[in-house]
Amino acid sequence: MELRHLRYFVAVAEDLHFGRAAARLHLSQPSLSQQIQALEERIGAALFVRNRRKVELTAAGRLMLPEARATLAQAEKALVVARRAGRGEVGRLEIGFTGSAPFNPLLPQSVRRFRERWPDVQLSLNEMSTTAQFEALAAGRLDVGFLRPGQPMEMVGIAQRLLLREPLLAVMTAAHPLAAGASVRVADLATEPFILHPRAIGTGLFDKVMTLCAAAGFAPRIAVEAHQMSTVVTLAAVGMGVSIVPEALRRLNTDGVAFRPIDDDGAFMDLIAARRADDDTAVVRNFFAVLPEAV
Repeated sequence: MELRHLRYFVAVAEDLHFGRAAARLHLSQPSLSQQIQALEERIGAALFVRNRRKVELTAAGRLMLPEARATLAQAEKALVVARRAGRGEVGRLEIGFTGSAPFNPLLPQSVRRFRERWPDVQLSLNEMSTTAQFEALAAGRLDVGFLRPGQPMEMVGIAQRLLLREPLLAVMTAAHPLAAGASVRVADLATEPFILHPRAIGTGLFDKVMTLCAAAGFAPRIAVEAHQMSTVVTLAAVGMGVSIVPEALRRLNTDGVAFRPIDDDGAFMDLIAARRADDDTAVVRNFFAVLPEAV
């Protein structure tokens, strides 16, 4: 039995007249009669009582009518949902972001614009390290990532868009002698204890700091490892060491901390939006459409 048979049945049941129902369905009356007969044979029960004066529903027809209407309505709903999904108007989007990304307005603004344009798409936001995001993207557990790339090997099979080239800042307690200057050079930090992320949870910022320190002629002495960017800033504020962080961390309202620009070449971190290179689903395309151009 096909959906068209149910449509034919409902039309005849509503009109109780084969001629009028056939005209509404753009069929000939004999063709409609044959289709109803085929449906009755398929069911094994008569749906209509026919005579020269009128057409009436049988008991089986009366019971079948509300079910047929409900089935047709559900089928139409399924078609609408499928069409909307094909346009990226409904569905679910898994988004990952590094701990520092939300401190830049770019991420919350992009999410807000997307929600305004496609309110029926469910968004799931997950704080994850850059490395974890690459793994989740490759495994299909994540659709979009906001991350700070590190090792080039992590980029295999990943399409990316540069969103922001963000300056890096030295962070330290406001009582530190270096806080008295307008800026610092990385070499000025050579004898300082460092507060850094463990490399195991994300290669991007860790590798950048190591590269900057190596270019300045030293390897940083790591005194404390902290998993959260806010913890790095808080520990720096109380004098546990210094660190190098993205500029967005200035937005942390932490007492007793000083941020200073770094004069060295290459003292920046890229923030990118990433997706699987073979993911061309409409919902992902729509999300990338609301992302701003690189600044």
